[in-house]
Amino acid sequence: MTGPEFKPAIDEYTLYIRITIKNMSLNGNVPPGPLGDKWTKYRSSMPLVAPNNKRRIEVIIVGTGLAGGAAAATLGELGYKVKVFTFHDSPRRAHSIAAQGGINAAKNYQNDGDSIYRLFYDTIKGGDYRSRESNVHRLAEVSVNIIDQAVAQGVPFAREYGGLLANRSFGGVQVSRTFYARGQTGQQLLLGAYQSLSRQVSLGNVTMYNRHEMVDLVIKDGKARGIITRNLLNGEIERHAAHAVVLGTGGYGNVFYLSTNAMNSNSSAAWRTVKRGAYMANPCYCQIHPTCIPVSGEYQSKLTLMSESLRNDGRVWVPKKLEDAKAIREGRMTGLDIAEDDRDYYLERRYPAFGNLVPRDVASRAAKVACDEGLGVSPSGLAVFLDFNAAIMRYGKSVAHSRGLNESDDKLVKKLGTEVIEEKYGNLFEMYEKITGENPYVRPMKIYPAIHYTMGGLWVDYNLQTNIPGLFATGEANFSDHGANRLGASALMQGLADGYFVLPYTIGTFLANEIRTPMIDADAPEFMQAEKDVKDRIDRLFAVKGKQSVESFHRRLGKIMWDYCGMSRNAEGLIKARKLIQELRDEFYRDVFVPGSNDEYNQELEKALRVADFLELGELMTVDALDRNESCGGHFREEYQTEEGEALRRDDEYAYVSAWEWNEGNPTLHKEDLIFENVELKTRSYK
Repeated sequence: MTGPEFKPAIDEYTLYIRITIKNMSLNGNVPPGPLGDKWTKYRSSMPLVAPNNKRRIEVIIVGTGLAGGAAAATLGELGYKVKVFTFHDSPRRAHSIAAQGGINAAKNYQNDGDSIYRLFYDTIKGGDYRSRESNVHRLAEVSVNIIDQAVAQGVPFAREYGGLLANRSFGGVQVSRTFYARGQTGQQLLLGAYQSLSRQVSLGNVTMYNRHEMVDLVIKDGKARGIITRNLLNGEIERHAAHAVVLGTGGYGNVFYLSTNAMNSNSSAAWRTVKRGAYMANPCYCQIHPTCIPVSGEYQSKLTLMSESLRNDGRVWVPKKLEDAKAIREGRMTGLDIAEDDRDYYLERRYPAFGNLVPRDVASRAAKVACDEGLGVSPSGLAVFLDFNAAIMRYGKSVAHSRGLNESDDKLVKKLGTEVIEEKYGNLFEMYEKITGENPYVRPMKIYPAIHYTMGGLWVDYNLQTNIPGLFATGEANFSDHGANRLGASALMQGLADGYFVLPYTIGTFLANEIRTPMIDADAPEFMQAEKDVKDRIDRLFAVKGKQSVESFHRRLGKIMWDYCGMSRNAEGLIKARKLIQELRDEFYRDVFVPGSNDEYNQELEKALRVADFLELGELMTVDALDRNESCGGHFREEYQTEEGEALRRDDEYAYVSAWEWNEGNPTLHKEDLIFENVELKTRSYK
């Protein structure tokens, strides 16, 4: 039985969860006025810090990706004294570098009907109506400035024949608004932010702390006033003070162990603030990306993403016949052996209006359904095809026609079309071939969904300030503007919007009241206590002297999360998952082995601290997923689906942000109601 009338059986364990969760309301501090005027009017009237006062205020920024790096560069340029921290050897290593396909902006360069409102609406709809209207509209407004900023920095966006910036489409939209630099968009944008940041470092406005990891937050007199870091080269625990702290530390996808995230990506900086009282919002909202290279064995420690841009030209399909799929899995046939009439282009069949460019959550679930029916095409049965043959022939005929060549010569047409595809996606195709050993120009790619991005994160208000005064969160580190599902090419947009165009204004609403506050003393009792807490936590890990590696615990946690809180969830599985995670955490503190010592370069200690945090965050994710009795975006509860297998929202009960206070394993729920005044709440349809 499905639908809102379905009520899972309540056992003692579920009842325990219900008793310990209390509902308390939150205020997003959204300014009044019409949606289209909110940001402009608010920006023009918010408190400011005068240039002479900025020089007396210190700001700590943790993370040097697009959100953190852009914020550090901009605040340094404005005159603040900035200290920026990264656990990498260089800011250029930040995970933003891995973004491939592009960045959205409502420029309407293609004259295809795009606008700020359309970008706003597509983002609200794509997030399944679970995001704050005001923040999303602001994001759409400032998107147009991001491209100009990046071009001024020298970012080599792709251009049309006449020299104008090129655009392509991404999932969930019917316009072309995605700017790109081949398959290296994140890298090129990060280099632009990095050069701006480097300039401020050279001028002395920003102090860079490489190879330093934030391991705790310091709160003094109710305000975030600094952080504790560990020098990753020598293990030294350091105290750093400032008037405000900004996190730009990315998401928590690696709680699943296997993900498209870099292996060092983690949740610890954000989770340390949760342990100090910050709220974690919508932690169950995790994005499954449909276009990843499938898992090939138990030995893997991460997955590789194939850009969503490939769905512009690639067609997704599986064999119609079970016997054909079985033959492919067993190596007796390949995708080339399947006749056109025996192929099921299931996205085009199920969603004709959007076809292969449906949003990520929709495409991912459709792939899972196909594989669950036995139509998967990899040895594990967990893969579908992404085929470029039709695009190659289409482009080839166009080029042949323009050159006056024989369009009937299939060999020539295929050669010309392959050259076009190589120009557009060459580095992605090369990466695929190196990993799989198959030539995607000849054989269709094999892809399958994988954990990619997290829409949940620290709760922030309209100013990007958490519930802890003086603590701000930007980019993927906050619960973001993406609701329950992020549209492709919007991560880079949000990171740069927050860093360049939002936080530099809104942080002034807090700092304007701090101009008479002297420099914060890093020797204050609160800093000394936080430092002691960190050392005690490290000593506890070394004292276990168990027999199991940190990696083994992380792998086991990831399997629990994927099996019970991954692409599909249900009440029974989530209850089981929470219990399994609690047991695994107990075992971790009884039997983990951390070699070496603290006063040295010790990657196993780094991992142990991060996995310890994942073991708590993972539990909170299951609590959030169990509490939200609906399906929306990336959160798909099996009990709540339509007859056609689509997500079934329950707007009457769940149109709110879930902001969780950890309370040492007894989470308290704080709700922020979502008010929709400018869009109509309705079932998403991409048909």
